[in-house]
This record gives sequence, C-alpha cells and structure tokens, in this order.
Amino acid sequence: MERLKTILCGIPLDNPVIPASGSFGFGREFAELYDINILGTFSFKGTTRQSRFGNPTPRIAECAAGMLNAVGLQNPGVDAVIAEELPRMKAYFHKPVMANVSGFSVAEYAETCAMLDREEQVGWLEVNVSCPNVHGGGMSFGTDPEAAFEVTRAVKAVTKKPVIVKLSPNVTDIVSIAKACEDAGADGISLINTLLGMRIDLRTRRPVLANRMGGFSGPAVFPVALRMVYQVAGAVSIPVVGMGGVSSAEDVIEMMMAGAVAVEVGAANLVDPFACKKIIEDLPGTMDRLGISTLREIIGAARVS
Repeated sequence: MERLKTILCGIPLDNPVIPASGSFGFGREFAELYDINILGTFSFKGTTRQSRFGNPTPRIAECAAGMLNAVGLQNPGVDAVIAEELPRMKAYFHKPVMANVSGFSVAEYAETCAMLDREEQVGWLEVNVSCPNVHGGGMSFGTDPEAAFEVTRAVKAVTKKPVIVKLSPNVTDIVSIAKACEDAGADGISLINTLLGMRIDLRTRRPVLANRMGGFSGPAVFPVALRMVYQVAGAVSIPVVGMGGVSSAEDVIEMMMAGAVAVEVGAANLVDPFACKKIIEDLPGTMDRLGISTLREIIGAARVS
C-alpha cells in the first residue's frame, strides 16, 4: 500500500514497522505463524564476532507495564549467522534484513560488520553501542561521544551498506552522542535501547535477575523514547528509527510525528507474536481516523519552530 511506504537510508520499505533485535530472533519462529514479508524489514538477533552463551539465569523479570531482561547477547556468532542463519532466511524472508551487531572492542565491531557487509540479504547494519546487559562492551561505547564516534568511524571504514547506530537512553545528553555518530559518518540513528532497571525479591532480599540489573522495556518507556527521538531527529540530518514501548498503530504514528522515518517494535512481540502484523493491519484505519493521507507527510510533524 503506497500510503504506508517510507524510505530508510535510501532503501524503500513497504511500511515503517520493524521488529527490533532481541525480540524476533532470526524471524524463523514468527514465519511459522504468519508471512513476515508484510513487515518493512526486521532487525535480527544481536550478533557478535564469537558465539555467546549469555548471562546466567534468571534472565527475565516482570514489571508493571513492562519487563526486565538480562539475556546478555546470547547468539551463535557471526560465522554461524553467515553460514547457517542467512541461507535459511532466504526461504522465508525476501526483503533486505537489518543486521544488528555488538562488540567488545572497536576492532571487533569493525570485523563483524565487514563480514556481514558482504552478505546479499543484509540491507542495513544496526551497530548496537547500547546494550546494558553485558560487562565491558555494548553500552560502554554508547555512553561517551568519543567512543561512539570511534566505533562508527571504524565500521564506516570497512563497509558500504548503510550504518545505523543504536543508542542507549542511559545517558545525560543523547543529542551529543547522536551528533558524534553523524560526524563519524553514520547513515542513521536508532533509539532507544532499554533503560537500566532492576527488581528485588522481597522473600530472598536479593535481586531477581542473576545479573542484578537488566534492560527495562515495554509501554512504560514510550514517553522517554518519544522524547529522545524528538530531540535527536531535531538535531541531526540523517534518518532516525524510533523504538521503545511501541505497541500500537497510534504509537507508530506518534513516533513518526516526533521525527522517526521508521519504527521498531520490541517487547510487544514477546507479549503477542502477532503484534507487528496487527499494527500494520491497523495503520490504514488509524490514518483515516486521523486524516493522514500518507505516513511520509507526518514525519517530524510535531516539530515546533
């Protein structure tokens, strides 16, 4: 449907709805439930140079209006993703896919991205400098403008595909970090990743998560995410992908009015595996009700001079 289309870093999308990394795996389980080619695209499971078992259990905790996770980037490693997951994906997903990449050094980010950059199925590289659930990597690069600049510059030096840097909300000044990534050559910014949170078991008097703290996601974080998307979209000239607590067609439209050209859906997929399908199906009717002809016309509409 033409009215739902958008463009992300020069690549057209049938609609702006993108399942977020960490909530959709490599898409295989969801493809057994519905035709995932209705999606704009999806961001596959966060991938590192080497395979990772992840954090000890328990890794998940429930919260009011959301959840905590401390999975710790469990993944099979980039060699297995290229040799096994991407070839399998060809059978059930026929659009460019977003490769989410994390690392523990600038060199590791660059090496992993260079390998995925050569893969035909990969349309974008989403460089995650914002994971709060691992020690010594991920978020440590996304909380300092200079570190974010160095990762972005290193990745851009070895890749040709669009590089979208995924930022952490666990910072004082999100705009300075976004602008540092833009200065280093980023083609886009995605935000927000999860907020850092925790729960305590009242009976044991110990943290619920084995990792003590984890990433807080779900509807409760939406206003924070929207605020940061609004701030960043007004400060950079590259596309912004909004995410954080999105669970409805109305949320997608609100994110786009804040300045996002596309919108990722995370925790909602874990509550309802059909969440993205329902959002896409609901968009035309919601647009009609709000008097919106095309989604392209509302991008940044909430900005005030």
